[in-house]
Amino acid sequence: MSALPVNDDPRVLIDHRTGDDAGVFRLDDKTALVQTVDFFTPVVDDPEAFGAIAAANALSDVYAMGGRPLSALSIAAFPETDFPAEWAAAIVRGGAIKLAEAGCALLGGHSVRDPEIKFGYAITGLIDPQRILTNAGGRGGEILVLTKPLGTGVIATALKAGKAPEESVTAATDSMSRLNRDAAAAALRHGVTAATDITGFGLVGHASAVARQSRLTLEIRASDLPLLPRAGDLALRFQPAGLKANRRQFEPEVEYRVDPGDEMKALLYDPQTSGGLFLLLPEAEASALLAELPEARTVGRALARSHRQVVIV
Repeated sequence: MSALPVNDDPRVLIDHRTGDDAGVFRLDDKTALVQTVDFFTPVVDDPEAFGAIAAANALSDVYAMGGRPLSALSIAAFPETDFPAEWAAAIVRGGAIKLAEAGCALLGGHSVRDPEIKFGYAITGLIDPQRILTNAGGRGGEILVLTKPLGTGVIATALKAGKAPEESVTAATDSMSRLNRDAAAAALRHGVTAATDITGFGLVGHASAVARQSRLTLEIRASDLPLLPRAGDLALRFQPAGLKANRRQFEPEVEYRVDPGDEMKALLYDPQTSGGLFLLLPEAEASALLAELPEARTVGRALARSHRQVVIV
């Protein structure tokens, strides 16, 4: 994305340069469009579940910005051979059901032939230009909250190897399919100042973006991070390529004040699919937010910027 030209249109409020979850285009003083696109290869074996996860994942970018999704266009790459038509139908059906749950209208889409299955959506939503949640609004002293457990990347990799425990697959599928709508609504109600969703760059990668744009250091308590069942057991043996790439890219900006163990170190960089929201908010609002989101956990605090973007304690 760094090769994209800089857009000087004054209506463009947020573009690719800040690393936020979606772009924002102002229509008037009270209304803006929020737009995103995402698609990927299957992370579960069940085609309908894959479609639902793909939809939840794409919708999440709009929720992470504080927006409301309105419409979607599907993006599909399906093999020409050895791919039953009912599989394609199930993927599309699963996505459509999830979009309907979100109140997001599916308008159409585009498909191509490809030896590797890929599926996702371009989502358009509305957002109040005065209430955009970005990477850049965090303040020192605020509390860090994570709304879903980690571990989808290692579980999906174990599943591809035929080694994932059933309880892990079930929990990961449920988590990835769950919309971030309620978390986003709670964030707006309780004064969240910065937000992102945890996806391909893993927890540390996305936390680093918030730290960089907000000019903070984020202190993360490894022992408080929520994990999917058996994720720790799988973390050393089933690391996706994205985990290793994330670690090479982001670990130089991390200070370990404690040793969280090799398993947790790996999960800090595990690429998530349809992960939770990562929120910064005033300490006085944290208890009320957590009361509305049973899965959410406080996982650290924001500090004045030091020599590292992320500190693990």
